[in-house]
Amino acid sequence: MGRLNAEYGSELHLLRYLGRHRHLLHQHIEKTIPGRMIDWVDFNFDAMRFDAEWLGVDFLPNYLPAKNRWKEFWPQTGTVQNWDAIGWIEVDSHPELLLVEAKAHAKELFSQTGAKPEGGLGKIQAAFVETKKAMGVADDADWTQPYYQYCNRLATLHFLTQNGIGARMLFIYFCGDRNPNESCPTNEDQWKPELSKMYTHTKVTGGSELEKRVHSIFLPVFEPATD
Repeated sequence: MGRLNAEYGSELHLLRYLGRHRHLLHQHIEKTIPGRMIDWVDFNFDAMRFDAEWLGVDFLPNYLPAKNRWKEFWPQTGTVQNWDAIGWIEVDSHPELLLVEAKAHAKELFSQTGAKPEGGLGKIQAAFVETKKAMGVADDADWTQPYYQYCNRLATLHFLTQNGIGARMLFIYFCGDRNPNESCPTNEDQWKPELSKMYTHTKVTGGSELEKRVHSIFLPVFEPATD
């Protein structure tokens, strides 16, 4: 979690939707996922940064075997997955976790792993191989860069579902952010070329069972247009 900007940025806009436009947020989610939003999981307090995002699978109860299995699946040192929001959604009468990643400008799509061969890189690559196999993605797809964050989110979703935990990924793309230093799409159509590049590079096709649990919505930063 970086320093919260009071004028722009995905963290600001997500907090606005969670706090001031929650009904509209739920409407968008429920149009995309065939379910009913239940609740959102609170963050922990952090004296250094006010609040602390959930990391890895720390949000799972300690009594679940998956909590320990995660240590074998993913490195426990270095930078781990940090979630912009975590909620619960009811799908077919069953509660499922909703893991949220929010973006406000195109550059936020790009990242690469900093893991080293002598560190956690081997474990990350093994997790990616397993996830790609489950998704029917070609082995030669490079998931370590330049869309590493997107890929490690997919790996986390794969881990959860393989351990019997109902979960879904929700990518929120904000439209109309006013960051003066970045290229900020103003609508869904402007996001699509950048997302298409990401899907092409990662060789994600959208056809696997896991990908049916990956969803995207596009939210306006300002008041949505009315008919």
